[in-house]
Amino acid sequence: MTTLGILVGALISGVINAVINGAIQFFILRGTSPIPVSVDSIGTETHTVLGSSVPLAVSLAMILTAVAHWTTKAPKKPFIPTTLWLVIKHGLFAFGAVVAGAVLWQHIMGTVEVSLGTAVLILGVVAGVVAAVVNYMTISAIVVHEK
Repeated sequence: MTTLGILVGALISGVINAVINGAIQFFILRGTSPIPVSVDSIGTETHTVLGSSVPLAVSLAMILTAVAHWTTKAPKKPFIPTTLWLVIKHGLFAFGAVVAGAVLWQHIMGTVEVSLGTAVLILGVVAGVVAAVVNYMTISAIVVHEK
């Protein structure tokens, strides 16, 4: 496995996940328009786009890390402890990155309401980026490089 091969595979995985998760989010969110991207309250009951992206990103990061391990055919490091640690690390990384992005968005842009299509597009992009980054990071970390 070359770095370029891993990168191409990660990008393909990202596009596929963006489309699939965008479609899922469309069916979950249909009938709720306009939707705020974020709101200025941590304890709000309001459904927001970036609020929805947090559990989406964390669950995708953790699930796709394990899936990448089990679907990689090249010689790889063992699941325990290597990939198990990556599952935890990637989940925490996704959580921190999306929450930080949401806080910065709210600070800079304030509360902005978007249409269903825009909300689905944002969530699809989040899913695609998470899938691509996690796939690349996982395979790069678990593949045993022969010397």
